[in-house]
Amino acid sequence: MHILRIQTLRTLVLALACLCSLPAFALSDESRQHLVELQSRWAEINYRLPKDEREAAFEKLGEAADQAVKAEPDAAELLIWRGIILSTWAGAKGGLGALDLVKKARSSLEAAVAIDPQALNGSAYTSLGSLYYQVPGWPIGFGDRKQAEALLQKALEINPNGIDPNYFYGDYLYRQKRYAQAREALVRAQAAPDRPGRKLADEGRRAEIRALLSKVDAELR
Repeated sequence: MHILRIQTLRTLVLALACLCSLPAFALSDESRQHLVELQSRWAEINYRLPKDEREAAFEKLGEAADQAVKAEPDAAELLIWRGIILSTWAGAKGGLGALDLVKKARSSLEAAVAIDPQALNGSAYTSLGSLYYQVPGWPIGFGDRKQAEALLQKALEINPNGIDPNYFYGDYLYRQKRYAQAREALVRAQAAPDRPGRKLADEGRRAEIRALLSKVDAELR
């Protein structure tokens, strides 16, 4: 009788552990397709379009991201990608007019963290961290170097070998003139495995890594 109870308890514990490991929200097939389309189009705009065409293209993609999130508002993955699209649209736009976009991007990414902080290997933390070190600080914007580093380190705890968290941490460290540490992060980013279905994005990111490594090495000479 006692053995049966122990076995039942173990089964219950294992079942609960499995449930805890599941994502907070499973994407529907339609939303999964939307996610792939947003990722692919983002890479095309960011790495293939001329700079003077990117702002309008990102604006259109932002509208598509809004529609995807509207259809499935509890999907952390879609919220993350809306945040990424809005933040890169802000970068293409530039100037004070971009501040509203980065604030919306932050809200979308924070909503994703609230739903599932592990979604897309912690990508919300990576994107939030990059916003906090690139956006101007008070009184213009919400930029904060300490907050940026904490968020980027959180992203690396979840995805220590990822190309994006290591690249953005390397970029942050470079801007802080911590060149030796920046180089370590960028070398890890360079060694990151390719991501399935993200060929163009990986190629573009690796080019950015090489360019930044050259700048870091120049500072270390």
